Amino acid sequence: MSREAAPRRAVRTQRNLGPVAGEIPRRPLGKTGEKVAILGVGGHHLGDFASLDEAARLVHEAIDSGVTFFDNCWEYYNGRSETWLGRALKGRRDKVFLMTKVCTHGRGKDVALRMLEESLKRLQTDHLDLWQAHAMGFDNDPELAYAKGGVLEAFEQAKKQGKVRFVGFTGHKNPLVHLEMVRRGYPFDTVQMPLNPFDWHFHSFEKLVLPELNKRGIAPLGMKSMGGTADAVKKGVVTGEEMLRYAMSLPVAVTISGMDSLEVLKQNVAIARGFQPLTEKEMDAIRAKCAPAAADGRFEPYKVSLKFDNPVTRLSHGFPIDAQQKEVKEMLEKGNGPWTTEHSQQEGQ
Repeated sequence: MSREAAPRRAVRTQRNLGPVAGEIPRRPLGKTGEKVAILGVGGHHLGDFASLDEAARLVHEAIDSGVTFFDNCWEYYNGRSETWLGRALKGRRDKVFLMTKVCTHGRGKDVALRMLEESLKRLQTDHLDLWQAHAMGFDNDPELAYAKGGVLEAFEQAKKQGKVRFVGFTGHKNPLVHLEMVRRGYPFDTVQMPLNPFDWHFHSFEKLVLPELNKRGIAPLGMKSMGGTADAVKKGVVTGEEMLRYAMSLPVAVTISGMDSLEVLKQNVAIARGFQPLTEKEMDAIRAKCAPAAADGRFEPYKVSLKFDNPVTRLSHGFPIDAQQKEVKEMLEKGNGPWTTEHSQQEGQ
């Protein structure tokens, strides 16, 4: 760890002493000793903005509003999301808990460590607060992660080098894969997964994974509170406020929300400020509204469709990709792809 990193930690510790009236509440991040705001900014949507300036405005507004947790990933928009977040955080790095994901998808430690260096460069920082293995979803992912020379060895080396403080993994397809990752015994600090009222009824992370994490003291990180596409909201099945309030009422450290405009950010911040969890009766009422449309995963497409599989995930496993996916189109237009790291210095500029 560089000399610069120590004061960063001290500043965050002081900010974590407790909430101030009117601020977004904070919750413990498992057993790490950290606390984070209950609303986090999803990194993928940063790459949806038309320009760096627009993405930076959302980042700055989020920080000024009391959001502390920032999500990202090495492969989002071929590096653009990390690059833009890094530029937006210039002069503000000390105010945030910064996470990004490594995209080995079964490949080894050396690939992971190269990706870490690229992520640090894009994000313009000397360390990550949290580094997570991205998109554990296929049946053999736990075996590959735990294999000799796998990504978990990269976690250990990165922590020893002071480049990473905490580690975890993510996934949105199969709760049984999450359980296998945890039950094999590696001491993860965090686990990220989709949590919303539709999930309660279909291949449920809330029912299967969430209790196990809390029992072990691993911090649950919620994502896809709107089902990834907000189609259920657009079609009037449930309101956006109900979806977000439900997700934040669960026993999670943070709910990470993709926000593609300042308007959406402000709406979410308004819900998060002074947040009080829903009662079990209120949550049951929302689950009941969602039940008739939940049984086939239509409002959770990331569980049943390759549309939400990043191309790197599928290519690393030898599976075909969706050529109509926005990020795939960008890669094909460039004539390269992030499944090799050689091009990544030029990506996302």
